[in-house]
Amino acid sequence: MEKVSCNVSRWGTKMEIVVTAVGPDNVGLADPIIHELTTQGASIAEIQMYDHDEAAVFAMLCRVNIDSARWESIRTAMQSIGSKTGLSVRVWTPTPPNRRARLAICATYQESTPRAVLQAVADGIIRADATVMIGNRKKCEKLAIEFGVPWHNIGRDDGSADDERFVELLDEYAVDYVVLARYMRVLPPDTCWKFAGGRIINLHHGLLPSFPGFRPYHDAFAARMLAYGATCHFIVPELDAGNQTIHQSTFCVAPGTRIEQIVHEGQEVNEPRCLVEGVRRVVDREVKLHFHRIVATFESR
Repeated sequence: MEKVSCNVSRWGTKMEIVVTAVGPDNVGLADPIIHELTTQGASIAEIQMYDHDEAAVFAMLCRVNIDSARWESIRTAMQSIGSKTGLSVRVWTPTPPNRRARLAICATYQESTPRAVLQAVADGIIRADATVMIGNRKKCEKLAIEFGVPWHNIGRDDGSADDERFVELLDEYAVDYVVLARYMRVLPPDTCWKFAGGRIINLHHGLLPSFPGFRPYHDAFAARMLAYGATCHFIVPELDAGNQTIHQSTFCVAPGTRIEQIVHEGQEVNEPRCLVEGVRRVVDREVKLHFHRIVATFESR
């Protein structure tokens, strides 16, 4: 069984927790989790379940509100259920008590965007801790050293990522939010489910939904656009970004501006600005993900 992440969030005598479970498909896997939560007095705010028949994988997310006094018994019960069923179970809260949120900043080649997040943390703009940096290339290691953040390279020789090691590191550092700062690898669905519920924040270097894909600047340029942008959004399993948009930032160019100049301004100025504001909004609890949609929380500190 995977390590269970355990943080507590309190609003008076209530806490919000998110339970995720991923594992081999079988009948009745959700029943003991839901039964235990409701037996202990939890009110269910959101529940999602998926059976991947082709891969024989079960995945679920359950978001509940519960009396804070029940935290330890819930945590123990979920660990026990995970052991008995073979499920990879995680218990998480978006607002941990007595500490700031922990960020994992993930990068590949582009330095300006992860640098902006690290600097915003150092300057207090993002009220969280940069707990670990993870990359599938060595390029950003010196950036981690500069800011005094532990660095882990999970890339193989061809740049493909060791996704199992990726998950191990997120658990090892008890990460609250995974920030994909131009991390140019697609996360597998089971990883997305393990950290579902609004924990994975991605930067796309184009305006969604108009310009998806790997070359949004060039696609917008080919469409003779004069406005370009970036999108910060939550990653959700098996769904394209759309209603998961946290923040978008744009810039305009004059007619005839060369594509090289557009890409440079986008990468060095606009993308970092977009991601910093998106992460800030999430950490400050101005927005959250609920049933794959962005909603305002009105809980900002």
